[in-house]
Amino acid sequence: MSGAVAQAGAPMQSDVRRRRSSLTRSRIRAAWLFIAPSLIAVALIAGWPLARTIWFSFTDADLNNLSDYEFIGFENYLANYDSEWLGLLTDPDWWHSVWNTVWFTLVSVSIETVLGIIVALILNATFPGRGLMRAVILIPWAIPTVVSARMWNWMLHDQFGVINDMLLRFGLIAAPISWTANPDTALWTVVMVDVWKTTPFMALLILAALQMLPGDIYEAAKVDGIHPVRVFFRVTLPLIKPALIVAIIFRALDALRVFDLIYVLTANSRDTMSMSVYARQQLVDFQEVGLGSAASTLIFLIIALLVVMTLAAGRVRLGEDPR
Repeated sequence: MSGAVAQAGAPMQSDVRRRRSSLTRSRIRAAWLFIAPSLIAVALIAGWPLARTIWFSFTDADLNNLSDYEFIGFENYLANYDSEWLGLLTDPDWWHSVWNTVWFTLVSVSIETVLGIIVALILNATFPGRGLMRAVILIPWAIPTVVSARMWNWMLHDQFGVINDMLLRFGLIAAPISWTANPDTALWTVVMVDVWKTTPFMALLILAALQMLPGDIYEAAKVDGIHPVRVFFRVTLPLIKPALIVAIIFRALDALRVFDLIYVLTANSRDTMSMSVYARQQLVDFQEVGLGSAASTLIFLIIALLVVMTLAAGRVRLGEDPR
């Protein structure tokens, strides 16, 4: 009797598996159908310019005549002429811009992450005027970067700036400081302005994660008398880790390709030149499309490499639950 039941159950299980497999394939086809327009748009808007930039990096193209160029291989990156190494990888200005960009990214994103967590925790609490405070805190992020950079440029002016005036009134400095022109303060000034502008973005993403946390965990911790600091490091931080990593990746991507903030505040200053500013200088000022495209290609590769390293370090598996 049991054998007959088992034999009857086997076809039923097989039918269930076939239906599930068919349903899975149908869902996959529907998913591809829905995302196909987006993929096509991305391929046209981002893929084609990227491919063309990579192609130009292997040519001697000039901005005066983009139709007249020759394929030169890797000479824009590295070449040896008469026992002398030339190319982008031998240019000290390029490596200095790489260091400036990486340093700017590490420092600014680290500060923004810490401040973003603090602001998000404050905004997540219940207090009068919380809705208004959440709206006000987003104002720096809502201001266009060029506008905010120009505003800070005037505020930091060594003769007319309000920052120097305040510091002089309080006796914190003896003479006005040219914040954006002094090599000792220029890069820190750019970091400060970037932190002011983009900390609300980090706080917004972290706040969204905090809003999704179950309240019963904190009620149980409160009943058990666990200190809030310990609750934060043992409960809150692990739970918001996936959202925190996403926020850090987004900000790191933005910081690694920073251009407008640095260019408005310090122009082509070598002390603050980022990789994007360097690429723009080669492409526009020197009209070297090949060299500028090579710099842009390396920026893309560096950003892609750092994103992969960040995902690996955070043990984030795309499409899977983090463990």
